[in-house]
Amino acid sequence: MADNLLVALALMLVIEGMLPFLLPAVWRETFRRLIEMSDGQLRFIGISSMLLGLILLYFVRD
Repeated sequence: MADNLLVALALMLVIEGMLPFLLPAVWRETFRRLIEMSDGQLRFIGISSMLLGLILLYFVRD
């Protein structure tokens, strides 16, 4: 299980690093927009992301 968790973490870091590496201006603009959002909007994005991840895990692991 720990091996799977480390693989998932490694893949997340690779995917997260792609945008700033390939398109740094887009990445910077995205963060500028995120800073301007309210806490409620950021929480909605966070919960939506978590739910999408859980749904994806459900279908992949089934």
